[in-house]
Amino acid sequence: MRVAVKFAYYGKRFYGYARQPNLKTVEGEIIKTCFEKKIFREIKEARIRSSSRTDKGVSALCNIIAFNSIKDIDEIIPSITSNLTDIIPYGIAEIDEDFNIRYAKLRHYRYYLPKEDRDVDRIKENANLFIGIHDFTNFARIEDNKNPVREIRDIYVSEDKDFIIFDFYAQTFLWHQIRRIISAIIKMEKGTISKKDIMAAFEKPHIRIDYGVAPAEPLILMDIQYDNLSFKIYSKLYEECRDIEYKVRAGSKYLSF
Repeated sequence: MRVAVKFAYYGKRFYGYARQPNLKTVEGEIIKTCFEKKIFREIKEARIRSSSRTDKGVSALCNIIAFNSIKDIDEIIPSITSNLTDIIPYGIAEIDEDFNIRYAKLRHYRYYLPKEDRDVDRIKENANLFIGIHDFTNFARIEDNKNPVREIRDIYVSEDKDFIIFDFYAQTFLWHQIRRIISAIIKMEKGTISKKDIMAAFEKPHIRIDYGVAPAEPLILMDIQYDNLSFKIYSKLYEECRDIEYKVRAGSKYLSF
């Protein structure tokens, strides 16, 4: 039986998502726990796949891992929950063998920028420059054989007492894309770069420009959506996920940008 497990985690406690030798990572902790609880016997047989790989310091209220299980579907979440710290599995679904968990319909990330005395209207206006289809070579860390052209469907900017909150929506994101966009938006708000600089970076991607990378800790993977995939949600565990966003907000309030 192949299953997809939906879970949340507080990224500050891990050296990123993807498993790495001798380092505590989100994926590594889930795999270790599944071995201990005899959810699967071997990694090769389990065919482990993840929807998104977040960087060190980035948190998630929704990420998804898929694997083949030798246990009944109703045993998996209760079995692994007690062995995980700072990771909260809260949803599960049975999926077809050929279902590719990487091919999501939509991903939603949220970024908390300390409000301070920033010009919110100007930031909203500048964020609009990044919506649509662009070559993001100068606003991402491009991996080999990765297409730098991506479509950001929307960037919704809101505010509360302490933060300017960015909600990014796209089917896929490049490595460091959101954090580099945030850094560029901050520089535009400060007046150190202009809209013309941003448009030139889009139009001439062969001329490499580095506008920096914003801190990872204020970034949260909020949601991942698929067509025709419904999860059984463990409501009490899901409620615990709210604490993760509170921790992210608290930790981001006094960061230097």
